[in-house]
Amino acid sequence: MRKLSSLNSKDKDIYLSKKEWSVLLTLKARINRIQKHTGYGNFNILSFDDALFISRNYSSVGNFTKDELNLLDKLFHENPNKYGFYGQKTCPKITTKISKKDIVKIPHTGHYLYKGKPLKDYKRLLKDVGDDLILTSGVRGVMKQMRLYIHRIYSFKGNITQASHIIAPPAYSYHSVGDFDVGKKGFGYANFTTKFTKTKEFKELEKLNYISMRYTVNNKDGIRYEPWHVKVI
Repeated sequence: MRKLSSLNSKDKDIYLSKKEWSVLLTLKARINRIQKHTGYGNFNILSFDDALFISRNYSSVGNFTKDELNLLDKLFHENPNKYGFYGQKTCPKITTKISKKDIVKIPHTGHYLYKGKPLKDYKRLLKDVGDDLILTSGVRGVMKQMRLYIHRIYSFKGNITQASHIIAPPAYSYHSVGDFDVGKKGFGYANFTTKFTKTKEFKELEKLNYISMRYTVNNKDGIRYEPWHVKVI
């Protein structure tokens, strides 16, 4: 494991401090327990306030510590430009909630889409691309995006800069406003790699003029190339 520090002198990537790394470990475990408590589908749209309620009232989860709450606050509110992420802020408050009247659950996926254009586009995609296309990620609440972000920071051993090139920070996900991910049925994790570009489904997506790719190669947001991420336009 690489040494944790506030700033790596070799590549200038920004890391969590040693204390923050220790807090991240307990925070990651607690959020995993919340997801287990709520179930995968429900966790996708869980609000921050709902997570606090669960942590306070269920001993199997346990209450967030002050240090964990401080880290959650930092990861949501800080300016990610210093990490090389330049996307637009899409979620104004950490307490932002997703209204169930605005979304619909997509059968056999565990994911939700916003009603209106996102849902209309997805149904149109199924018709134009074929039944082997599947929704792999839809609407994400604050806690869902936070969990993904924390897991990326963990996978990079505390390197927030690298994590922020792989996934948008919690306040900056377009999944909170309509975008969604698609893949090929049975393709598994490869749907979230450039291997997806080799599939028939991706080649069919490229032909369509009513959707586009959010994160193209060398995109201005600073996120990796994501051929599976559908921009709702």
